[in-house]
Amino acid sequence: MNANGTVKTVRDIMQTDIVTVTLKDNIYEIALKMKQHDIGFIPVVEGKQLLGVVTDRDLVVRGYAEKHSGSTAVKEVMSDQQVVSVPPTTPVDEAARLMAKNQIRRLPIVENNELVGVVAIGDLAVRSKLEEEAGHALSEISEKHKQSIGHN
Repeated sequence: MNANGTVKTVRDIMQTDIVTVTLKDNIYEIALKMKQHDIGFIPVVEGKQLLGVVTDRDLVVRGYAEKHSGSTAVKEVMSDQQVVSVPPTTPVDEAARLMAKNQIRRLPIVENNELVGVVAIGDLAVRSKLEEEAGHALSEISEKHKQSIGHN
């Protein structure tokens, strides 16, 4: 949050503890990481550079449904063409519109060609809830302040 308590950019809400895989991993290892971390989305990186992403759906549709074995390379199942990502300075509302337009639940955040975070659709929901709660609290504070002024 910035100084006045409002969320302005995806940097304010992005998750920075990101589970990743490399091109050296296989689809069994991806599935295992997804299970261990209870996630359905893993960025594929080389160093810190984002190369693509793998979702649980990618594993099923491009992996197991195509009768690939667990030793199949990440490259066979990852989405690497036109992976939607944004810099951390992107306004949250713009990120939300981009996610809706592209029908994606997670948005990689890239700065200087390096993966620095991920924003999930749930992060946007938390932001909206926080703003709603902050607005409600401010409204109540203002109302009590008006009442105390009126009674003096």
